[in-house]
Amino acid sequence: MSADIVTNRKALREYHILETLEAGIELKGTEVKSIRAGHVQLQGSFARIEGRELYLFDSDIQPYQRASHEQHEPKRRRRLLIHRQELEKFAAATEQAGCTLVALRMYWKKNHIKIQLGLGKGKVNADKRADLKKRVQDRETQRVLAGIQRRS
Repeated sequence: MSADIVTNRKALREYHILETLEAGIELKGTEVKSIRAGHVQLQGSFARIEGRELYLFDSDIQPYQRASHEQHEPKRRRRLLIHRQELEKFAAATEQAGCTLVALRMYWKKNHIKIQLGLGKGKVNADKRADLKKRVQDRETQRVLAGIQRRS
């Protein structure tokens, strides 16, 4: 069972997620302790392939307050661990115009911290408005159905 640490809700609003990918993340000890304390944000973070490795950029892990002598940079790039076949597959997909790897959520899996990446294509304003309209419409139908069930 996986327990969510943090979720990037804004990513689902800004991108059409075409496919997801689970990756391990290479962290320092103070970063793990800071994540356990809940001092992490994924808003605006993304992954990029450099050379033959995958890196996570702009994830904000605040410094651990009780660290004795060694601290980490809050927004440093962090290496992600995936299989070579997955790397090649997503490298080809990100070369398309408008596609990027967006960090969706960070979670515990057994004793390891994993990150879920989504291959996303950016939404335009019309798409965002259509999604909002659909959500309002679904909420209204749920409200009507709940009223009908209460009367029965």
